Amino acid sequence: MLAPRYASHARVRGRRTLRHAENFVTNDANRCLSPLRMPTEAPGSVRGMTAAPPPAVVEDSPYARWNAAEHHLEVVLHTDGVVIVTLAQPDRRNAMSDRMTESWPELMAALRADPAVRAVVLTGAGRAFCSGGDISWIGGEPDATVVDLRRRMLDFYDGWLSVRALEVPTIAAINGAAVGAGAALALACDLRYAAASARFSVPFAALGLHPGMLTTWLLPEVVGVAAARDLLLTGRMLDAEEMLRLGLVSSVAGDDGFLEGVLHAAHAIAAGAPIATRLTKVALAQGGHADYEAARRWEGLAQSVTLATEDLLEGLAAAREKRPPRFTGR
Repeated sequence: MLAPRYASHARVRGRRTLRHAENFVTNDANRCLSPLRMPTEAPGSVRGMTAAPPPAVVEDSPYARWNAAEHHLEVVLHTDGVVIVTLAQPDRRNAMSDRMTESWPELMAALRADPAVRAVVLTGAGRAFCSGGDISWIGGEPDATVVDLRRRMLDFYDGWLSVRALEVPTIAAINGAAVGAGAALALACDLRYAAASARFSVPFAALGLHPGMLTTWLLPEVVGVAAARDLLLTGRMLDAEEMLRLGLVSSVAGDDGFLEGVLHAAHAIAAGAPIATRLTKVALAQGGHADYEAARRWEGLAQSVTLATEDLLEGLAAAREKRPPRFTGR
């Protein structure tokens, strides 16, 4: 079922909206919409998108409190609703410290509750994306029972994977090594882009550990079962080009200007219609629909919801007038 916030948009405006849509299609039946024109290649571009100056940073951000040093996080909000979350413990290759682990689900809950947020970019400070969980405690609790350890691990998984609960698109900007639980965090995002120096590994077995952070589910979802077996059983390190070949990332760009290129993609996503974008994310969650009929039922309802929005009228008007749309989420 659609969440109430989406269902509420399906008002009795469908006939008027459909009439606008039909008129648009009729008037332009013999005209094909040209493909999106991407700027020319530039250092740090993502799939041909030139890094462009982002919209302004919100100075008095509601997320400023997470920038305190003890959280090991940095959060930047842009005026178009793009949020950059940086794991900020570069001296430890952005390992998931206890303080970072405590702060993360609180930050994700705040982002989820904020209707102004339209896309979230995750990256790491320094030369690493994330080196995974802080394993310094492992082996240091010889009296811990399996029950105690299981509870601790499930709390760890649930906290970090709360990023999956965000209703807006999430992007992992993999600027360096993503290892173990850090690799799982990247897999938990909707999109992944890699810098040329990025690396990826899930070396749990090499440490005597069973895979964790749901990598036995997340990794096959992204690369398929055969490649997941290879990576989980060997623990081998992938470079950026092999990450691209396996489909772990959508593209690879040079290290210089890499984040700016990813932000260009994030700002493009944020410029889309919020209701349509969020419903599309829901449709593709958990690997997509169970079968053809489930997709048919979902799209028949979800597309009807968007047909009854003001954003559709704005999108049609913008296409006619050859200007960027100004979507409001209504």
